Amino acid sequence: MKLLREAWGAMVERSRPVAWSVSQAEAAPAGGRWLARDEAIMGTAIRVELWCDDAEAGEDAIDAVMAEMHRIDHAMSPHKVDSELSRINRDAAAGPVRLSAEMYRLVEHAIAFSTMSGGAFDISYAGAGQLYDYRMGIRPSDAALAKACGSVGWRGLQLDPASRSLRFAWPGMRIDLGGFAKGHAVDTSTALLVQRGVRHAMVSAGGDSRVIGDRRGRPWSVAIRDPRRAGGVVAVLPLEDVAISTSGDYERYFERDGLRYHHILDPRTGRSPDRVHSVTILGADGLTTEALSKTVFVLGVERGLALVETLTDVDAVVVDADGRLHCSSGLLQGNPVAGSATRQ
Repeated sequence: MKLLREAWGAMVERSRPVAWSVSQAEAAPAGGRWLARDEAIMGTAIRVELWCDDAEAGEDAIDAVMAEMHRIDHAMSPHKVDSELSRINRDAAAGPVRLSAEMYRLVEHAIAFSTMSGGAFDISYAGAGQLYDYRMGIRPSDAALAKACGSVGWRGLQLDPASRSLRFAWPGMRIDLGGFAKGHAVDTSTALLVQRGVRHAMVSAGGDSRVIGDRRGRPWSVAIRDPRRAGGVVAVLPLEDVAISTSGDYERYFERDGLRYHHILDPRTGRSPDRVHSVTILGADGLTTEALSKTVFVLGVERGLALVETLTDVDAVVVDADGRLHCSSGLLQGNPVAGSATRQ
């Protein structure tokens, strides 16, 4: 990744709107053009923007990305009864469920993140997470939550490499890949673009983005939203060849009795952490950045940044509950991480 130092030095730009840096209408040299498209897939806003020398080839490339997003949504949605994820949740407590190679790798990665984070990241949080309804403003009772948390625990995810299967150790377990499925989709989509010869592009799925190259001579600009001020921005990051993910307590939430119940849960308690408003992670791939954005959010500023400091190719920006900005040492010392748009 390249995060340009001269721009980072003036990172707090509160007058600038949250937006992509360039639109389709931007002037382009003869023989090439920018193309962009937006769709709603995976329950979020998907955007692809790329430079192409041939418009038809560019549109075909965007078609391929949108098809990939639909493919991953169909396999990993907890809301589709015929998805692979739904089949796992339905059958894995009764016996081993054979997984696709892709799903097996994702569960392996999830267990690795759980081990590294001491359980702050745990895809089995879904046993408790399913009790919340953020649209209807419904939260579970303390008794119901305590009972559900008894079925949460990544050590109960029994992977068998010989049969490429997964079994749940106890009844009531469920998994949800919302912690990094969008980041994975961004990774596989940018890989498709690279295979087609695209050298300048951005793919975004909600708060998860990955950029290929630059904007033909200048960086991509990605804004970090102010968690408490509509339309406000706490930082604008100039980026090249990097993945970036932001998780915030403003995405899906409701408030009750002065408390904010949001979709980022501590798997160990089933409750929403309240020490952080948002976490942005920069790194070499979207799967890692999305998972770490959730992990650091749960761990909090001190423990979360301490974890980031142990990792290579990772940087972080955290907005705490008092609205203060915290950054990893790579950003503060002028040594942002390096990455590649083609890395998986």
